[in-house]
Amino acid sequence: MGVTRDSLPAVSTADDDLFATAHREGAAGVDASPSVMPPLAVRMRPQSLEEVRGQGAVLRPGSPLRRLIEGYAGPAGPLSAILWGPPGTGKTTLAHLVATNAGRKFVELSAVTAGVKDVRAVMDAAARERDLYDRQTVLFLDEIHRFTKAQQDALLPGVENRLVILVAATTENPSFSVIAPLLSRSMLITLGPLADDELDQVLTRALEDERGLAGAFTLAADARAHLVRIAGGDARRALTSLEAAAGVALDAQPAGRHTDEPVEVTLAQVEQAVAHAAVRYDRTGDQHYDVASALIKSMRGSDVDAALHYLARMLEAGEDPRFIARRIVIAASEDVGMADPTALQTAVAALHAVAQIGMPEARIILAQAVVHNALAPKSNAAYAGINAAIADIRAGRGGPVPVHLRGSGYAGAARLGHGEGYSYPHDDAAGVVQQQYLPDDLAEQADYYHPTERGWEQTLSARWAQLRRHIRGR
Repeated sequence: MGVTRDSLPAVSTADDDLFATAHREGAAGVDASPSVMPPLAVRMRPQSLEEVRGQGAVLRPGSPLRRLIEGYAGPAGPLSAILWGPPGTGKTTLAHLVATNAGRKFVELSAVTAGVKDVRAVMDAAARERDLYDRQTVLFLDEIHRFTKAQQDALLPGVENRLVILVAATTENPSFSVIAPLLSRSMLITLGPLADDELDQVLTRALEDERGLAGAFTLAADARAHLVRIAGGDARRALTSLEAAAGVALDAQPAGRHTDEPVEVTLAQVEQAVAHAAVRYDRTGDQHYDVASALIKSMRGSDVDAALHYLARMLEAGEDPRFIARRIVIAASEDVGMADPTALQTAVAALHAVAQIGMPEARIILAQAVVHNALAPKSNAAYAGINAAIADIRAGRGGPVPVHLRGSGYAGAARLGHGEGYSYPHDDAAGVVQQQYLPDDLAEQADYYHPTERGWEQTLSARWAQLRRHIRGR
């Protein structure tokens, strides 16, 4: 078939709600001329379960989500669902299938623009649908994490009474962003990124299907592999990138080319169309904590390459470099400790330097501190020691301070006997004296600090054993 620039849909980077709007307009018979044709990702939205790629675990026969889509109500009626997953994994698609496969009325709201008034209007309309037409209403609420507590509270009566089947979508961990009463009344369904072979199937279908590019383009093997890689499990991103690359390939065609021949999209054209892969990272949600945790655990595990990867990921997503520096300081003490005391010095210096320098040069300073932490010998002996001491305090152990250790620099201290019998270590040739420092109830049992045999702490291990014998006389 022939293809021209005018027949190629315009590339779009719209959000889910805009995609869904275009989908509804197309379905309603709006003029599908090239100027208003929905983006490729919208045209290729699966219209049945058979067209869905990925999410095999949550769509297996008999699963709660599949039963909801197929219209099974059960003894108490259908449950609402919260779909949690990264972009492009099918949240909007599955919500449409819940409504259309069972002949329900579908209403869509976006938490970005909707408020309590809109929610109540939907509930009123759902009551009329139920009473007049005996038809259930599916309310698809996109980006529910943007709703305030009060707005989420407005959903509760309708969900509790099953006036609506709520299908809510979020890219953030619902444990942080959805109120507990709403969570307890809904199924929580976790969607995962699409696998590479599933993304490959999405691209193939888009190239061949009449709703897509209808055979007008082919993909070079290396271009296809690059599209799959940069999509990162996101079907929408794969399709949007394909559409953009097809536009670049079409522009590159020489004048007078036979229009019945498919246009091959090359790797260079894909790279030209997609200059930068977006970093998936939310500085206020669970990704913020997950990636920070991965950075700390990679440094603790001494994998310097992994640590630098997560550092780069945080920086590219716009994370505050001061936040990163504080995490490195903590790790230098918690995980490296006295095995290499200079790691803390490097980390603290990085903390101060980052505050003065700022990005982009701060990345170099942070990288040095991360590398030092990752490659240093590790010991959590100081960290474990303070935790053990705190555990004794919380358990009620630790009697009065021994009299000879009490402060004696104030009037009346001598009369109370404070400081009497104290041995001044500097008067001893070795600088260490036998003396009880612990309270009486812990003098024989306190054993908090256990130096490792790693790094500089190996020297400390032998020294502490000798000191303890001398101080405690055993």
